[in-house]
Amino acid sequence: MKRTSPILHKVFQSLSDPYRIRIVVLMLRAKSDVCLCELSDSLEEPEYKLSRHIKVLKGSGIIGSIRQGKWIYHSLKRDQNFLKALHKTISFFPVTGSEFDSDFRRFEKRRMLREDGRCQMPVRIPKRISKVSSRSL
Repeated sequence: MKRTSPILHKVFQSLSDPYRIRIVVLMLRAKSDVCLCELSDSLEEPEYKLSRHIKVLKGSGIIGSIRQGKWIYHSLKRDQNFLKALHKTISFFPVTGSEFDSDFRRFEKRRMLREDGRCQMPVRIPKRISKVSSRSL
């Protein structure tokens, strides 16, 4: 039995978790870099949990990170053809009317708290406000 390509195995293994898929879909829809606190507010999950998933996605080469001061911004890597194809493939899956829509609505609200296009403080959007506001959208 032949072994698969290590990078192919890592990429698909990293996408085998629902939280990591939500992170990638959110980044695809956001079309910008995001910080961990924005991801946490958007997915309504604790930062420590998402940090572990970010580490797996970085290890597979799907996302990259840059540090700006005390903030670390994560974004999808687009430097290789297979990553571009992966992004396009994911965009073909039906994600409307799902938790992906809710994640993106919360992200849009959270992104409005940025100053000069950058996250400035780890503000948490209270869940009850987020849920009430998302119903009115």
